[in-house]
Amino acid sequence: MKILMVCLGNICRSPLAEGIMKHKAAEHGLDWHIDSAGTGSWHSGQLPDRRSIAIARQKGVDITDQRARQFHTGDFEQFDMIFVMDTQNLSDVLRLAATPAHREKVALILDQTSPGQRLSVPDPYYDDNGFEEVFNMLDEACHHFIQRHI
Repeated sequence: MKILMVCLGNICRSPLAEGIMKHKAAEHGLDWHIDSAGTGSWHSGQLPDRRSIAIARQKGVDITDQRARQFHTGDFEQFDMIFVMDTQNLSDVLRLAATPAHREKVALILDQTSPGQRLSVPDPYYDDNGFEEVFNMLDEACHHFIQRHI
């Protein structure tokens, strides 16, 4: 399975989602490829936000090997599943989808825990206190996805 996590800048939410899913996949012996990207390019090449690194480390997940990159249309061919963090990311990614098959790969990650409710993972960039809440939301969503695939 190849999974891509997508948020706006690829420094807060999607790196956490990538790290959590990688960690859980490894715990279950799953040979999955997991990556992340942002719909914007302004952080390309940068490490995840220091607060994402800190909360991940606190929870036993290392995300310091990641570097931000921008989502590109080739990702539709490379990945089986594209999880987006919020409804704006959903719109932005779906706008780039060239085929119905591409569109079918894209879903809100919180649909894993709250199907059909169109819930968004809040962007913690401007809220230092939001990173743990985001981690916990993503941890639960990744857990549910893994449980359905083992």
